[in-house]
Amino acid sequence: MKKLFALFFLTAVCACAQEQVLNLGSRGKVTMYLLGDWKPVVIDMAGQYDVTLTPRDEAINASVTFKVTYPETDRYDTKARLKLRVEADCAPYVPQSVEGKAYGKEFVIGTGSGYYCNFTDAALRGSKKAPPGEFKVASVGKIRLAPDILIDIFIGADSFRDEAYQQILGAIEGMVFTAGRGR
Repeated sequence: MKKLFALFFLTAVCACAQEQVLNLGSRGKVTMYLLGDWKPVVIDMAGQYDVTLTPRDEAINASVTFKVTYPETDRYDTKARLKLRVEADCAPYVPQSVEGKAYGKEFVIGTGSGYYCNFTDAALRGSKKAPPGEFKVASVGKIRLAPDILIDIFIGADSFRDEAYQQILGAIEGMVFTAGRGR
C-alpha cells in the first residue's frame, strides 16, 4: 500500500510540474521538471544553451542559470577531476564568503556526475532581505552528462532552506537526460 501511495504521489508531482526541455540535437535532450511557477529565458546560440530561470513572483529573490557546452576533449572523465575543477572555478567566491573555502558536494543525479560548492555572502549575512538580484547564498557547479556535454550551473537565493532554492535543486537533481541518435 505504501508503494502504491508513493507511486501516486510521484505521478501527481510530475503531472503538476512545469517541464523545461532542452533539445541538444543529435546528442539528445535534457528534461527538467520544475515545481512552482518559474519564468524561463532560453538563449540558443548554435545549439549551446544559456538558460535562466526566475520565479514569476517578483517578491521571491532566486535565480538559476545553466550554460550547456560541448567540449571537444573530455577533461573530466573521473569524478575526482570534475570535483577539483569545480573547486578551482569557485575560487573567486571564497574571499567574500563566510565559508572561506570551496567544498565540492556531489549532485545526486541519475545520469552523469556533478559537483557544486555552496557560499554565503558575508556582506549580506544577517540582513533581513537582500536587494533584488543580489543573493545571500549561492551554489556554483558543473554537471558532466556525457563526455561531450557539460553544464555549468549557478543558483542564487536568500537561503539554502528557501522553497525556491529547494525547487531549483530538486529540478537539477531530477533532470532526465535522453541520449540522442548520435550515441
